[in-house]
Amino acid sequence: MNLRAILLLAFISAEIVNATASFGQEKGSVDLRPLPPLAHPNDPKIGAKELFGRKVLPAAMPSRVIGFYAKGCIAGAEALPINGDTWQVMRLSRNRNWAHPELVKLLERLSANAHKDAGWPGILVGDMSQPRGGPMITGHASHQVGLDADIWLTPMPNRQLSPGEREEMSAVMMVRRDRLDIDPHVWTPGHLAVIRDAAQEPRVQRIFVNAAIKKALCREANGDRSWLSKVRPMYGHDYHFHIRMKCPSGNGECESQPDPTEGEGCRAADLAYWFKDSVIHPKPPKQPPKPKPPMTLAQLPAACRPVLSAPDAKQ
Repeated sequence: MNLRAILLLAFISAEIVNATASFGQEKGSVDLRPLPPLAHPNDPKIGAKELFGRKVLPAAMPSRVIGFYAKGCIAGAEALPINGDTWQVMRLSRNRNWAHPELVKLLERLSANAHKDAGWPGILVGDMSQPRGGPMITGHASHQVGLDADIWLTPMPNRQLSPGEREEMSAVMMVRRDRLDIDPHVWTPGHLAVIRDAAQEPRVQRIFVNAAIKKALCREANGDRSWLSKVRPMYGHDYHFHIRMKCPSGNGECESQPDPTEGEGCRAADLAYWFKDSVIHPKPPKQPPKPKPPMTLAQLPAACRPVLSAPDAKQ
């Protein structure tokens, strides 16, 4: 098995664990408290998440993606402004509205398209990446290189949300209680339009959704359906969809996934696994699995060390 396959399996395994927690719906706090300094920051056994999670600003370096989505970092990240004409950022206390500049521009375009095509006032943007990427203390295995973003499947209200609302508000569950299809009481053609707009972006490589949402898209999409190949079932993702960009041109240290090649992915056989009872209602293991040691700085690409130690970019 090559390195790419190993990393992909590791990403999927971690996403399975994280999805059970519905992390995107966990409420934040408007009372921002910086993490305390580490007693032994140079300990080689300390988790890289502890180091990257304490960086509140990006590195003062040119924009550059380093590594794989679930094992890397980003230099010179750019922040998506927390308010735009057609978007608002949620869970501001997490400080995860950072990304490669190309992803920031993509989200701004997508928000305008959602306003035009779906009739939404705009989109609500969840987690992107930390200021310098890297592993996160809570939540995701991926989102490490500034090329991932979570978009809530709840239209933006036609007003500016308060800081408190951005921490307390929850997205709307899109999946029916039996987990076999979408909830027809909340799913609308606008949801299809927004996901389609995202998938039709040339630089988007994959979009992750709950399998029930993928089923609905397959059933309801008309006209050009080629974009469906990018939309992949994934554990969780009941309340949001996950955009993943390709590596930006000129970023030779960025490791991308291969492009999807399996067609629409809408055949019964393509979706059968996701609707097995053992997948929808997994039985707890007889013995709780032992927690894995955290990824260390030494396990990340070597180029992430200078990103971590670089001075803060001026804001």
